[in-house]
Amino acid sequence: MIRTNPELTSYVKKLFVSGLYEIVEEKFPSKHRIIEQDRRYNKVYFITEGITKCYISDENGREFIQEFLGDGMEFGELEVFSKKYTICSVESITPLKVLSISHSGFNELLETDSHFNRLIMKALADKIRYKAPRHSYQHSYPIEDNIIQLKKVFPEFTEVISKRDIANYIGVTVRSLNRALKELKTKTDLY
Repeated sequence: MIRTNPELTSYVKKLFVSGLYEIVEEKFPSKHRIIEQDRRYNKVYFITEGITKCYISDENGREFIQEFLGDGMEFGELEVFSKKYTICSVESITPLKVLSISHSGFNELLETDSHFNRLIMKALADKIRYKAPRHSYQHSYPIEDNIIQLKKVFPEFTEVISKRDIANYIGVTVRSLNRALKELKTKTDLY
């Protein structure tokens, strides 16, 4: 549920500490929108602490949460390659620490640091590989099964993530989520 990439975090922290690259440490409070969809930005962010949600809003303001990002996950990198506006918004759920680098600095690292390049290629491949099975599972199984799956992966998800965000992640209404949580509580000792 909350995706992480410890290997990438570790490597980017080493690059930051080396002082050889223009990598900046930034902090954001919870509920802060760091990037907004359909805008242009010039930074790539690497999460070193905290949790964000990556989502698309439709014309009616409804959110579809693509994924929750934790330590080591990057965002803003797709725009380096596409040179287009952002696809998703990214908002902090908890207080957030990131290391950021400009698009030109990111490109320089890709060209000159083969280990960094491989880590980024692997991260992009993992993002693609993750999405299809998750969406397939969510559409193929009842809400209760999705909740049980989330609980297995992230036991304290209901304490950290709002019900609205959980519902948007699963693709249901908050009312349906509450009903499913109530049914699960009566059936099991899960909650």
